[in-house]
Amino acid sequence: MSERTATPRRTSGGEPSKRSLTERLQDTLSSAAEEHRANAGPASSRGSRVRRAAARGTRRARLRLVHLDPWSVMKTSFLLSIAFGIVTVVSVAVVWAVLGAAGVWDSINSTVTDVLGGESAQTFDIQNYVGTSRVLGFTMIVAVVDVILITAIATLTAFLYNLAAALLGGIEVTLAEDER
Repeated sequence: MSERTATPRRTSGGEPSKRSLTERLQDTLSSAAEEHRANAGPASSRGSRVRRAAARGTRRARLRLVHLDPWSVMKTSFLLSIAFGIVTVVSVAVVWAVLGAAGVWDSINSTVTDVLGGESAQTFDIQNYVGTSRVLGFTMIVAVVDVILITAIATLTAFLYNLAAALLGGIEVTLAEDER
């Protein structure tokens, strides 16, 4: 900016002041900062914003859920049911390991030997009937069946919801803004 294009400020004596560009920029920036501080208010301005928002009421939006995409429901339910299957297998394995470490199987074997007596009881071992490999194998089969059933049922439910929503209009949901 040259001196010709800048509008000079008048001093109290009536003559234009000879301020540099840096001084004028500093004045402009400081006045903008003061204006910003005045608009921002004190440090507790968050509370005043909340009070102002509460005074005018929270914003609400009423929406209607009229369609569920069956493909999205199927993908989501498949992933969630796989996670559920993994959690099931891991939890059964942990429970079986804890029972083994606690000596439950040995206790059952000794109780059966005491109750039955004789030589047939000496060969009894509970692990032959409910061993870790059998239980985990059965748990994996149940987990795979659960994955298939949960995915199919969730997808069928999405189709049924879409039919019902076409007839009845869907579910109406009211969303509100947080009061922070």
